[in-house]
Amino acid sequence: MEELARFGISIPKDLLIAFDEYIRRKHYANRSEAIRDLIRQKLVEEEWRESKEEVAGVITYLYDHHKRELVDKLMDIQHDYFDRIITTQHIHVDHNRCLEVVLVKGKANEIKELADKIQALKGVLHLNLTLTTLGKNIPA
Repeated sequence: MEELARFGISIPKDLLIAFDEYIRRKHYANRSEAIRDLIRQKLVEEEWRESKEEVAGVITYLYDHHKRELVDKLMDIQHDYFDRIITTQHIHVDHNRCLEVVLVKGKANEIKELADKIQALKGVLHLNLTLTTLGKNIPA
């Protein structure tokens, strides 16, 4: 049997409550099982996204537009990746939050790097990256 390691994490109480609800909906026996699955899922995604395969995709992120300098940093990152960004859509969700939808095309590892840089910014509340193959190796 595989040796298990224990570790502790600190998260906001509201996030823990939401996670516990997720665990119940997904019928996990406990938090450890759910966390193990989420970690495995992210590691597999990371392995695929590190490839240099040409992909197309969508980066969707929600952010607090009142955070100082966040909008400028987001624009700087988008300009750094102008050749991989096809178009963007900006939506005002409410007075404090905006949703940005960015259509992208390029090497998987470069698109992942772009998404990671955005997600790392303070004030980005949530980010989702969806990638798909361009189908070059799929028979017609």
